[in-house]
Amino acid sequence: MSDTPSRTLLLPPWLAALLTRRMLICVVTGFASGLPLYLLLNLVPAWLRTEGINLKTIGLFALIQFPYTWKFLWAPVLDRFAPLPLGRRRGWMLLTQLGLIALIALIGQTSPQGLVAPVDFASAMALLLHPVTLAVSAVALLSATQDIALDAFRREILADEELGLGNSVHVNAYRIAGLVPGSLSLILADSLSWDWVFAITALFMLPGVIMSALVKEPAIAGNAPKTLRAAVVEPFNEFIHRAGWSSALLVLAFIFLYKLGDSMCTALATPFYLDMGYAKSQIGIVAKNAGLWPAVIGGLLGGLWMVRIGINRALWLFGVVQLVSIFGFAWLAWLGPQAEIGAPQLTALALVIGFEALGVGLGAAAFVAYIAKNTHPLYTATQFALFTSLAAVPRTVVNASTGWLVERLGWFDFFLLCALLGVPGMLLLFKVAPWSASRDKTVKA
Repeated sequence: MSDTPSRTLLLPPWLAALLTRRMLICVVTGFASGLPLYLLLNLVPAWLRTEGINLKTIGLFALIQFPYTWKFLWAPVLDRFAPLPLGRRRGWMLLTQLGLIALIALIGQTSPQGLVAPVDFASAMALLLHPVTLAVSAVALLSATQDIALDAFRREILADEELGLGNSVHVNAYRIAGLVPGSLSLILADSLSWDWVFAITALFMLPGVIMSALVKEPAIAGNAPKTLRAAVVEPFNEFIHRAGWSSALLVLAFIFLYKLGDSMCTALATPFYLDMGYAKSQIGIVAKNAGLWPAVIGGLLGGLWMVRIGINRALWLFGVVQLVSIFGFAWLAWLGPQAEIGAPQLTALALVIGFEALGVGLGAAAFVAYIAKNTHPLYTATQFALFTSLAAVPRTVVNASTGWLVERLGWFDFFLLCALLGVPGMLLLFKVAPWSASRDKTVKA
């Protein structure tokens, strides 16, 4: 693939935009970023559930994703220092990816026995210091650090006009990566021991390692801050002075709320499918793969649409689809646990998951493009980390309550609550991304 016009003159414009070296890199960055997160969201909960761990305890495991929420605290270190001679971006990418391979494999060597939701200080410390908790927390820490480097690298290689499509490709690959721990690994778990399952899953980080070793360091990445203090202070000052306090707070509120309902809806997706009577292999084959083509097609179309309609209108259109998709889960919960799983039940599950994949894929593509558009090229890592950390708060802090909410409300009412929580983020679009504004205009002073 080439980025030169002479190689793309004979191709349709939409295809020429996709078949570039930068878009291929976005595929690999998305896959490398999504794999460890979906392992934490899908494979670890399924593993714990099959080992007899209750929903309250599994729900609390959302808290191990705190590094995704607080990664902006150490993002300036990645902006300031290069751990390897490869450069700031490539060095951190390669280092974290090699660490993730080792740690994901290590999870399979631990046992979840003894994991219980805490009732006092002693049991809380026992849960905190349990080998499983330590292993998955280390994966979350390295994964969040990898995301800092990958997000900055991707922002620095993409031109402004490529942000919509490039981030759509990244998000699409990010979701496809979820098929490994959410589909292939579950299928393998029916015939292999869990230690082998986690070891095989870890090897899917190798494409990221190869990419990090082969790509070139972005030219702008050479402009490192002179001091660590400058790396900490300047990105925040630039964002506040650029937008003003009121507009900056609106942007931050929108980033927090836009995917809140959707994030809660899917927090316990795999345990939900299991509770509805579906076997692990059925979830692996039907539930996850049913979302593949809607995610692929929706993600690519979403990126191409953003080129035409702009990020603002994409946030409106894709956000509506994302919100409506939550009601599919409510419908599945209303049907209740199935005594027998036949073609009608599998079809219902496939439809719900397919529409959810389409809606969330579209919404996430526009959302990440919006975040990238609001970063300054000189402070990419820290600002991108700040925005994505805020976006991860629902997935960590709020989602920790999902197990408790399900046990109190039941699955059906829980999904209705998730839909309700998706509305405030949509309402903020009137301020942060007006439909009538110019195509890629974001909130300014």
